[in-house]
Amino acid sequence: MNLEEMDVGLKRINTLLVFVPFVGMFLFVCFYFIASMQYTGGSYVFPNQTNFSLQYNYLCDLLETYQFDGTLNKARFSARIALAILCISIILFWKLFPELFIVKRKMQVLMQITGMLSMIVLFFLASGNHDIIIRIAGIFGTIAHIIALFELYKERYFKLVLFGVCSLILFLINYYLYETELFLNLLPVIQKITFIVCLSWYAILNSLLYKQLKSNN
Repeated sequence: MNLEEMDVGLKRINTLLVFVPFVGMFLFVCFYFIASMQYTGGSYVFPNQTNFSLQYNYLCDLLETYQFDGTLNKARFSARIALAILCISIILFWKLFPELFIVKRKMQVLMQITGMLSMIVLFFLASGNHDIIIRIAGIFGTIAHIIALFELYKERYFKLVLFGVCSLILFLINYYLYETELFLNLLPVIQKITFIVCLSWYAILNSLLYKQLKSNN
């Protein structure tokens, strides 16, 4: 097998692998939904409630070993499986994402590395060091996100840049409210909106990536 045949084979493999983030995001939603149904331990506002509240519970509450009422969290297994699937899926997305761009630049390598690192760090979110992990993963993720916006702008994906800027602003609002403890009553809802927007952005980018890889075969 010569180098040209190997290159074609690698492109075909990448075209197949690009489906993994789609499947992973779908499974993440499914497992997190299951976890939300299994959760019975209340929230920081209402510790004695017996269900997961979209208004008062954070997504991270489902990952904890113990619930707010002090009982063992039966939802943690489903939630941790969901997190693992999502992290692996987005790691693969960042690995393949530079293939979207016709012109290859060194900054794309930095984007790729920091994007993957953000998900590798986030993988350990249920380890008990929530705040530290969120901060480290957030720094890596923000760097990757900003570089991605510049690269998309250079390729004239202006609508995706606007969408990406909105998702970045939402993420920064989340982080600011969490660190300053301002409007904490609104944060659980804002967190879920941010998740929906960010996952939608990833899904659209992954769709473009699939089309690009398919056209290269």
